[in-house]
Amino acid sequence: MATNGPKPTAAQTYAARRADIARLVDVLELELEKFDQRAAAEPQRWDYPGTLDYVRTSLIDLVEGLSGMERERIEEFLAE
Repeated sequence: MATNGPKPTAAQTYAARRADIARLVDVLELELEKFDQRAAAEPQRWDYPGTLDYVRTSLIDLVEGLSGMERERIEEFLAE
């Protein structure tokens, strides 16, 4: 479907994407709280920490890409 309005500027697009990311971070926090409850109810299950390992790795990838920081430095930061 074609739009007839002007294309958004880079600044407008940046602001929209930044707002989307902030909302997604909020949703991630809410989902982690729910996940915490499920994991606490079944502490013997290893799939919960496995899922968090996947999330952690994905977040490290994102921080590495956005910051340009080396993965080793991010891992060191997390170990502090």
